Amino acid sequence: MLNGMWQVSGGHGRINPEKALAAMFAYVDAGFTTWDLADHYGPAEDFIGEFRTQLEKQRGKDALNNIQTFTKWVPRPGKMTRQVVEKNIDISRQRMQTDCLDLLQFHWWDYGDENYLTALHHMADLQQDGKIKHLALTNFDTEHLKIILDAGIKIVSNQVQFSLVDRRPLAKMAQFCQEKGVHLLAYGTLCGGFLSETYLGQPTPSRWTMKTVSQRKYYNMIRAWGGWPLFQELLQVLAKIAQKHQRSMANIAVRYILEQAAVAGAIVGARLGIQGHIEDNSKVFDFQLDEADYQALEPIFQQSQDLMMVIGDCGDEYR
Repeated sequence: MLNGMWQVSGGHGRINPEKALAAMFAYVDAGFTTWDLADHYGPAEDFIGEFRTQLEKQRGKDALNNIQTFTKWVPRPGKMTRQVVEKNIDISRQRMQTDCLDLLQFHWWDYGDENYLTALHHMADLQQDGKIKHLALTNFDTEHLKIILDAGIKIVSNQVQFSLVDRRPLAKMAQFCQEKGVHLLAYGTLCGGFLSETYLGQPTPSRWTMKTVSQRKYYNMIRAWGGWPLFQELLQVLAKIAQKHQRSMANIAVRYILEQAAVAGAIVGARLGIQGHIEDNSKVFDFQLDEADYQALEPIFQQSQDLMMVIGDCGDEYR
């Protein structure tokens, strides 16, 4: 399970830097040692840099080997020279206080501009130079992931939206990734917190009751998927499965994604210093869903819209 840092970028409540850093130590001490962030998530890369500095100061340099920090590069399409690529990678390295990025996830807005392949070739060269450990993607569809792999670029993972509501990766992405040895990192797994006891039996949210940009984003996904009444039916099924396993509904939602083909990790947002679910999140790893659980969910899936038809493949909502 990865700690998602989109929540520090704004729209999720005011983040106090001191409380945020203290919370980061709490996450790591509980075993949640991997952070997912991006160059455009406000101060996220700076938080990582300060956290690395404090961690080394308090616990020694070896302690840095126990954490993983996965960032993203999200450039505007256009000409991608070695200089442009390296300059941006260097900015992330400097902000995060590291010589080598553990994982760099690349996003590209416009497939019509094939400079994304040029950028990736430059990133592969920087990987050889020791500035990037692993090269990855975010929100690429299956067709363009294949183009990238066919170009000889080694990709270890693709980060995509994947939840009980958005099961598009199961259409073709997961199988393709299994065949090619590429892993999936899943975000939106809890739909901004909607997949929890808090919203069971609750009326349709309004713009006034939704407190974060995550909720506004994923409410739109719920509407496209089948609407709030069907979502309530999903929550009712989740509640029964959760009671059976003596786990939270969020645990069930995350566990479902972790059990899917090609998935290497699920990203759960961390509202650092505001709200944390460390103890509950840790319970995801000591149980498994059974066949009866999957069968209980199937009637809900059958009633929902096919988001591959509504939206398209993974990441198509961004293009």
